[in-house]
Amino acid sequence: MSSPAPIGIFDSGVGGLSVLHHIRHLLPQEDLLYVADNGHLPYGNKRPDYVQRRSLQISEFLIRQGAKAVVVACNTATAAAIALLRQRYDLPIIGMEPGVKPGIEQSRAGKVAILATAGTLGSAKFQDLMQRHGNGAEVMVQPCPGWVELVETQADPSTIRQTLEPQLGPLMDLGIDTLVLGCTHYPFLTQAIRELVGTDIRIIDTGLAVARQLNRRLTELNLQKSGTQPGSERFWCSGHRIPTTRLISRLWDKTVRIEPLPM
Repeated sequence: MSSPAPIGIFDSGVGGLSVLHHIRHLLPQEDLLYVADNGHLPYGNKRPDYVQRRSLQISEFLIRQGAKAVVVACNTATAAAIALLRQRYDLPIIGMEPGVKPGIEQSRAGKVAILATAGTLGSAKFQDLMQRHGNGAEVMVQPCPGWVELVETQADPSTIRQTLEPQLGPLMDLGIDTLVLGCTHYPFLTQAIRELVGTDIRIIDTGLAVARQLNRRLTELNLQKSGTQPGSERFWCSGHRIPTTRLISRLWDKTVRIEPLPM
């Protein structure tokens, strides 16, 4: 048995495209629905109940579009709303998780920095991760205000460097050898981060792990789409469509059509 129904994915903006790339590579036959909630960007400085409300509304929208699974491609929304979504909906709900465990496992010196939004770092879910996996390692947490906006506005290289350098420099001075990208927007800043920290620093992105978990859940429930026909993508946004269309087309590396999110 299989299911031709699509997979729904959402984020506060375009950051979730970093996860969508992994999903498309791993599941080329699946139809994908992507919502960029950039009219309510960023989630990282919003109250948890606000993020929960948006997550419920968008998940409901994706399910009305026929989604057989929902991927919360946003660390802040996962921390605030994943438990509520799983309680509410009887279908696979896959969330993000800052890579505390793989970061510690891959660190040579046991010195790891978690780069994330204030909303993620202040959540109970993140504190639980630290308690379960943080023992025996020196783990620094680094809020990264403004990083999401760098991606959403496609800031120029000098502006990106001026924003990143004051937050990464002190971590390098502390001897950090592993950086964990705890926000789905941050993989789009990897090149700039690499230029600042050098080639010896490990950079952990959990997007592939999320795609693999989605694949496992679909397989367990016999929900994978059969056949070899390449899957399609549909995109919605809650912000301004023209600049969003340009941005998503650039990051997705293909011209796309963006539909307005009706909420």
